[in-house]
Amino acid sequence: MTLAWSRHQYAEIIFKQDVMTWLGCHRRAFEFFGGVPKKMVIDNAKCAITKACYYDPQVQRAYYEFAQGYGFIVSACPPYDPQKKGIVEAGVKYIKKNFVPLRKFRTLMDANKQIIEWVMETAGNRIHGTTKEKPLNLFTQTEQILLRALPDNPPELAAWAKVSVHGDCHVQYQKCCYSVPYQYVNQILCLRASETTVRIYQDSLLIAVHVRLFKPGTHTTIAEHLPPNAQAYLMRSPQWCLEQAKVIGENCSVVIEQLLGNNVVDYLRAVQGIIRLSKQYSPARLNAACARALRFQTINYHTLKEILKKGLEYDVFPEEQAFDALTKTYTGHAYFSRDITTLLQ
Repeated sequence: MTLAWSRHQYAEIIFKQDVMTWLGCHRRAFEFFGGVPKKMVIDNAKCAITKACYYDPQVQRAYYEFAQGYGFIVSACPPYDPQKKGIVEAGVKYIKKNFVPLRKFRTLMDANKQIIEWVMETAGNRIHGTTKEKPLNLFTQTEQILLRALPDNPPELAAWAKVSVHGDCHVQYQKCCYSVPYQYVNQILCLRASETTVRIYQDSLLIAVHVRLFKPGTHTTIAEHLPPNAQAYLMRSPQWCLEQAKVIGENCSVVIEQLLGNNVVDYLRAVQGIIRLSKQYSPARLNAACARALRFQTINYHTLKEILKKGLEYDVFPEEQAFDALTKTYTGHAYFSRDITTLLQ
């Protein structure tokens, strides 16, 4: 950023040019100068101008809010006319030729520390080719006084994005997911992401606020945003299911503990379904059905439901009778087997 009168400049090395970086560079430049210029002449970068036009350029929404907060006017250069901002372009060439060569940087922070020192010591005290004056002298004597004062409460740095609501009632921004009310599934909403919060709007209506996430793949969910059946699922936690199983009976409690103790499959839905069977039938019948399922080591929701549906929970069916009741295929000769005694004769 180069001031037009004095040619005093602020420089910073960055690795990307997204909206948040663009706004952050502006804030640090204003703090470096100790004030805000009345007008900013900029190129048509996408982080600032969404549609370049000679007569009616469209300013990026986040940059528009930022300009309102600091009180400066955005003046976009006409397309294909870089000479309109030749002052700053010349400054970039000056840095490339006079600062970068023969320098070593340990980190990005070290590089930016060195470039600020160079601006204040070397660039600011050179005799400028156009003004024939030292930029730092012109700045301190005249231009600094004319800058707008910095606001007491600097505007929040925030980026806007359009997001779609997926079927799980979440929107995604920079690989992190945020919940919204289920009524907005499959709709396009506006998301405003600051350094600390994420706000989601439908037009001008605020519908959700979340703490900003930065680790890819993370989720933040407000239970009230989910549909009623999903809320009921979340409220019936494993601990709640264990407590309900103890009320139903000892056998049911053992079944629930074994299912929830599985380290491979999540059986929470199955456990909730088993607990629900006590309302359809009765706690006593469910407990008896669990005892039968444990006896034959077939504990799952469908087995218990079939036992209760067919009324088999009280049937006396010892293991010996169960073995005798098997088909002749397993107790007698199999279809393709031969009696070995006949082979020995």
